[in-house]
Amino acid sequence: MSGKILIQQSGNSVVTDLGRTRGPRFGLPVNGALDQYSARAANILAGNLDNEPLIEVTALDFRMKAESDILIAVTGAPLTLTVGGRPSSQWEPISVRAGETISIRAINRGLRAYLAVHGSFEVPTLLGSCAPDTVVGFGLQLREGTELVTRRSVVPVRQPYFDLPLFRLGIERPDMGPQLLVDVTDGPDVEDFGESGELLFTSEYAVSGRSNHIGLRLGGQLPERTSSGEVLSRGVPVGAVEVPSREELLVLHRGRGVTAGYPVLAVVTSMGLDVLAQARPGDKVRFRKTTVGEATAAHRRSRAQLETLRESVNTVFGLLGIGCRPQWQDLTVAACS
Repeated sequence: MSGKILIQQSGNSVVTDLGRTRGPRFGLPVNGALDQYSARAANILAGNLDNEPLIEVTALDFRMKAESDILIAVTGAPLTLTVGGRPSSQWEPISVRAGETISIRAINRGLRAYLAVHGSFEVPTLLGSCAPDTVVGFGLQLREGTELVTRRSVVPVRQPYFDLPLFRLGIERPDMGPQLLVDVTDGPDVEDFGESGELLFTSEYAVSGRSNHIGLRLGGQLPERTSSGEVLSRGVPVGAVEVPSREELLVLHRGRGVTAGYPVLAVVTSMGLDVLAQARPGDKVRFRKTTVGEATAAHRRSRAQLETLRESVNTVFGLLGIGCRPQWQDLTVAACS
């Protein structure tokens, strides 16, 4: 059974997913959730597939009202979360009754939070993705009064024994704070910088307030290119660390254009991009060199952890009857969805 949620305070929030993987071949950025780990975790905790639409909340307070019984999960930056006025925990499933308000406040460390709803939302897509794209003017920027149609309703689940926590899933939460360490591999133009390229690893950079989903601007000491040859526009990856002839480094993020013409000294790893997704203006960033092999192994460990989480969630939800026939009669269970 479908339902609705009503946005009461939108702050700076959008509906997104993991990105438009078919976009670059048509000249469009991949976009999607900037902190991919937190977005995946939110959907898994809500019993969804990784790539289902969810809400990305950036920096500002957010509030919505459930007009039907739903189940949610909130991940990402540390924050104050209340449901129906009750303090609630991040990084675990939360049962919400019809009429209750979900409030996200005080994102003071880190920058972005992710709110997933079991069954997700009905939203428009472009090339198979609902991710907003500012270039073509596509996407769902939430406003006060926006209604989102949810695909499923979940009868409230409550722990009947001594108010013990219902979910203890043990997911590792990413570290966030004003001092960030970001792993990078060598870029295609690393040899053009000679010894000056080492400045990237010995200097500290400050996140500029002009940073956005297209890229982060980092103030600090810039490595100098020793080669004088012209750099032609070419395809650039998400995570490219560009060195323009200015006072800032540019780190291209998921909203980046598919081509650029600045020299690329390094490339941020996929996990490093998740770290930068939570960087606030004024935060300090240091870079650490790694290899493609080491970065790949770290990415695989992270994905394996999420798969373990998925198995735990599926087991618990199966016992509670969420998404299937009820099997645990000691608890209030959900109807089949």
